[in-house]
Amino acid sequence: MLPFRQRLRLAKGDYDSKIDDFYVRSRTLFLNGELTDRAAHRLISALLRMNEQDPVKKVKFYINSPGGSVSAGMAIYDMLQSLQMPVETICVGQAASMGAFLLAGGTKGMRCAMPNSRIMIHQPLGGAHGQVSDIKIQANEILQIRQILNAHLSHFTGKPIDQIEIDCDRDNYMRPAEALEYGLIDHICKTRTSHIEVGPAVCID
Repeated sequence: MLPFRQRLRLAKGDYDSKIDDFYVRSRTLFLNGELTDRAAHRLISALLRMNEQDPVKKVKFYINSPGGSVSAGMAIYDMLQSLQMPVETICVGQAASMGAFLLAGGTKGMRCAMPNSRIMIHQPLGGAHGQVSDIKIQANEILQIRQILNAHLSHFTGKPIDQIEIDCDRDNYMRPAEALEYGLIDHICKTRTSHIEVGPAVCID
């Protein structure tokens, strides 16, 4: 008989596999937490399985993420764009940084946010170290990534790249209504309490 810990790991793996199968059958994706290479692998694997089942049926993609790896986010985004399936993106909790990018990258007309969620866009972050030549290479790479992200955000929102650069210069937090006006989402989800009026944003002078 296998040791208890090994049996527990196998049982957990079998449970996770069943959960993944359920979400694939229901054509539902979840990004919950930091966007990592592991999260991207799991989401892309699920997407490919959904594409095998039905290449044109809608997929729901729920996002609650503070962001994370740009390369992992772009891997998910490119896969979504390479398939014919329409993708409904829904922000629950928060969609920040690459999370906001994926939210805005859903199918036009099918991007939405929960009433109390938060959306944040900003320029890519990075730290450079090493010799001067290495720092220059890394700085240039960050500029290239920023250029790519801004071009796509401009496409998502219809805003000029110059405006995107200004708006992403610092952390730019938005309520759903602001994200709707900006063009990151297309509508705000209705809930039993979405009629509550919060009032104007409170700011420190």
